Amino acid sequence: MKILNNVTIMLITTLLYTCSSTKKENKSNIEATNTSENQWISLSDGNSFSGWHIFKQGAVNESWAIEDGAFTYVGGADGNSTGNDLISDREFTSFILSIDWKISEGGNSGIFYGVNETSDFNQPYFTAPEIQVIDNNNYDWSSGVDDETATHTAGALYDLVGPSENNAKSFGEWNNYIIEINHNINRGTVTLNGTNIVNFPLSGEEWDEMIKNSKFKDWKEFGTYKTGRIGLQDHGKKVWYKNIKVKEL
Repeated sequence: MKILNNVTIMLITTLLYTCSSTKKENKSNIEATNTSENQWISLSDGNSFSGWHIFKQGAVNESWAIEDGAFTYVGGADGNSTGNDLISDREFTSFILSIDWKISEGGNSGIFYGVNETSDFNQPYFTAPEIQVIDNNNYDWSSGVDDETATHTAGALYDLVGPSENNAKSFGEWNNYIIEINHNINRGTVTLNGTNIVNFPLSGEEWDEMIKNSKFKDWKEFGTYKTGRIGLQDHGKKVWYKNIKVKEL
């Protein structure tokens, strides 16, 4: 049996330590990646409305359908009913929402946060701020429902903050929103198709001033609920939503 000299022993020890450290580092990187990915909560499985209901009504009705894995507002018997906003069962406070959407020609919809169902109101928009979803180029701005101002266009914090640029795709094409609602740092942001287009406070003097200069100035409960549900608006025309996921902050 040969006796290993000190140099050989040192080389073997160093090699074993390096291999062990590399394995630990690789394992650590994998765990970090998995942990980061697992922080996302999927709110749409592409096959059902599990985790969702109609505002103050319970089960999802025939106004919504699943088309190619997307939540699709198809309308009532006349194709133009309202009052069937789709609401998440789960409530959130500070979070990042990632959601893909596309709108029909001339269509209008929106994504709510902070939806409260314990109030006496019969529509989410009385309490919940909305990120606008709309076909900017073909919507009938003369209808009297909305006028063509920046705060009513795609990506806007509706009637409060307009987008810095119009980078929404045409009707029938998929867009992506990354919406951050972070009460920990009093910040809301909207990123449309990879570009940050809207930034706003969630409370405080600046928020109060924004409300004072909007249609919501006399709506006492509007935007006051830090914890609430996510909502997808029924506004009468066809709209699609898919790949909906949330990361709590």
